[in-house]
Amino acid sequence: MEDTPAPNHPTAHPKIVQEGLTFDDLLLIPAASDVTPDSACTRTRLTRKIDLEIPVISAPMDTVTESALAIALAQEGGIGIIHKNLDPEAQAREVQKVKRSENGVITDPVTVSPDDSIARAVELMHEQGVSGFPITVGGVAKGEVVGILTRRDMKFLDPSRHAEARVGEVMTRENLVTASPDTGPEEAEGILNRARVEKLLLVDDAGRLAGLITMRDLENVREHPRACRDERGRLRVGAATGVMQFDRIKALIEAEVDVLVVDTAHGHSRNVLETVRQIKASHDIQIIAGNVATADGALALIEAGADAVKVGIGPGSICTTRIVTGVGVPQITAVLNAVSVCEGLGVPVIADGGIRQSGDIAKALAAGASAVMLGSLFAGMEESPGELVIHRGRRFKTYRGMGSEGAMAAGSADRYGQASKVESRKFVPEGVEGMVPFRGRIGEYVYQLVGGVRSAMGYCGCATVEDFRSHSRFVRVTAASMVESHPHDITITKEAPNYVSSQPAT
Repeated sequence: MEDTPAPNHPTAHPKIVQEGLTFDDLLLIPAASDVTPDSACTRTRLTRKIDLEIPVISAPMDTVTESALAIALAQEGGIGIIHKNLDPEAQAREVQKVKRSENGVITDPVTVSPDDSIARAVELMHEQGVSGFPITVGGVAKGEVVGILTRRDMKFLDPSRHAEARVGEVMTRENLVTASPDTGPEEAEGILNRARVEKLLLVDDAGRLAGLITMRDLENVREHPRACRDERGRLRVGAATGVMQFDRIKALIEAEVDVLVVDTAHGHSRNVLETVRQIKASHDIQIIAGNVATADGALALIEAGADAVKVGIGPGSICTTRIVTGVGVPQITAVLNAVSVCEGLGVPVIADGGIRQSGDIAKALAAGASAVMLGSLFAGMEESPGELVIHRGRRFKTYRGMGSEGAMAAGSADRYGQASKVESRKFVPEGVEGMVPFRGRIGEYVYQLVGGVRSAMGYCGCATVEDFRSHSRFVRVTAASMVESHPHDITITKEAPNYVSSQPAT
């Protein structure tokens, strides 16, 4: 399948097959509308079987997405993808932190034995991101309940005794607050309020542990009604893997990851396709695969079993692929290429890279993408793992491409087909390292990003993302038009929360 040349722009030579357009080459055309921004529905598809409340995904980069950002983004209705510059066990633990952070009913709570040390319990609290445990005989998952251990129980224990003190000495044994396994959220909240405790043990008739409900989880469900959750009420999370990394894939699936991202710089390659095929043959898991920029590449991934196709060769702010290699397709054209195949096969397209403003998200969706993946915009979040630095009196966070020397040395070289290099000086980088402005907490920032998309849908008369993808139209613009589009002939004295100057910070 060939990518179709742009209409009305005949190529000068058979080798020049297409004209490439990106975000700043186009604007959306307003249309008759009875849609207001607050009535626009941003629900969309991530994969064939997973929906999102907002069309936003965080990139699997080591200065962007670990559990803290993935939790915060899922609470807003998007999803985070845990990066793979971690050993498989550490990456799986990050997934588990997200999955255990919020639950309707925790059917498999972490348990400890009365004979375990307090030091071990504290270690588990940090590893699992929890504040307490049911105590069962022998620490068996569905064993007989003999107590509960919370941070409150340990509050007055001298830390110097953590190594020697046993859980059984400190835990609460008497007057345990319990309920039957079929207790619903409303009934559970009433029991917790009356008992003035934060954790409700669900126990069967034989006294065995059947689950756990926490007040924090009930409050989170109320505070984040549009969160991205699985069938059990847990936050959804994805994780990246490279080609043929089956030990990593096994660990992630055991950690109950919701979606795997086979994350490479060139998705239209044999090893990527074979990896997707083998995962699909062995596991019932949703797969996002990429990156590609052509219709042929998208079709190959779908035929291999991909449930969503990730598009983008070199558009990222920290990516030098197009300059170092001379390879790439401008992002809007790349999305249009992929959509030309994916649309008819019911497979979502994810636009990965090149997004600088909320208007770019709207343009990507209008071009046919179902969601966008953000790196640089989320690298500046409080929840991102990048280092906070002060530069000339302003706060920034470090941000690096996964093709930068530092990231490749830390483990991402396989993404660029350079896993066999053992010395960093032998790498051929396709990315840079730098910093981005600190932008505060992700909830407030996502509100502005999605608000821009809602406004675009209102201007174009589209009540849903599906309508927006199908019915919106573009006008091509000149460089002078883009100058006119930005604030001009003024010195900005107060920055807007949803506008970023195209000029780099100095």
